[in-house]
Amino acid sequence: MSNITFKYIRQNSDIQTYISHADKALESMGYTEHSNTHAEITANTAYDILQTLGYSERECELAQIAAYMHDIGNCVNRSNHAQTGAVMALNLLGKLAMPAEEIAVIMSAIGNHDELTATPVNPVAAAVILADKMDVRRSRVRNRGEGRNNDIHDRVNYACVQSRYYFSEDKTELFLDLIIDKEISSIMEYFEIFLQRMSLCRLSAKALDISFKLVINNSKII
Repeated sequence: MSNITFKYIRQNSDIQTYISHADKALESMGYTEHSNTHAEITANTAYDILQTLGYSERECELAQIAAYMHDIGNCVNRSNHAQTGAVMALNLLGKLAMPAEEIAVIMSAIGNHDELTATPVNPVAAAVILADKMDVRRSRVRNRGEGRNNDIHDRVNYACVQSRYYFSEDKTELFLDLIIDKEISSIMEYFEIFLQRMSLCRLSAKALDISFKLVINNSKII
């Protein structure tokens, strides 16, 4: 086992630089926030999912590390950013002397998080996918005064006034519970943007032997 902890990773100046540059690149293209805030939220959610399901502390931490680094490939190009990010993680973590076995797990998770090519190939990858796709919130919208009226991605995220996830009491179901302001965006618009992501969440939950449920405005959707 490596002594490379999540605390060390989140304080690493090189990784911080790549996250920052990736977010700036996406900002220039009009994408929603992918900053350190998204990285932190995704990391903590991925950790919590595996911990709740009884995975080992190190598996939970590997999910946390992978989730924190999952979007660094955007500093190169949005296209194929998952695969690019996986190779970047190989170089960064290899220099830190993390064991190949752990790097391989992290690379697989990062390389499989984008909905166009994603597959939950292991529990860490499944947790990263779920954590990434469940980060739906108003604060991710950059141009809140005007973008919410023009771009469907901004509008759908801005319409989400409340977002939370939780497990059923027996830990067999994972719920994403959203409150959407329908005066800003319709539920149909939400599905237009997020249907593929929610389908991937269902597949990822299945890989963890649980089921994924989506609740919008207090009504169970899936």
